[in-house]
Amino acid sequence: MAIQYNHPLDHTFHALGDETRRQILSMLATEGPRSANELHAPFDVAQPTISKHLKVLERAGLVTREIDGRTHRFRIEMAPMKEAEDWIARHEAFWKGTLQRLDDYLTGTRKRKESP
Repeated sequence: MAIQYNHPLDHTFHALGDETRRQILSMLATEGPRSANELHAPFDVAQPTISKHLKVLERAGLVTREIDGRTHRFRIEMAPMKEAEDWIARHEAFWKGTLQRLDDYLTGTRKRKESP
């Protein structure tokens, strides 16, 4: 049974879950747009494997493809990364607040037990 992704953020996190795809995104972020062959060069895998990774990144909206003749150039798109960053920040704030409330509660409980 295939996994069904219902939200664009699902695609983003799925795409970011693979080290090769994260390395491709890092290359695009630091070096700018690259052809499929340039993105394939640092990896010891077959070109079709990199093509599959690029399709996952495209589906997530993390890269866009420009075709010039036989050359396919890829460019990083930051909007999905920003959405993921915002989601993480909201949940981080929630958990920090929750952990702080737990600490406050436990500290208060200890103080009550220590008081005569």
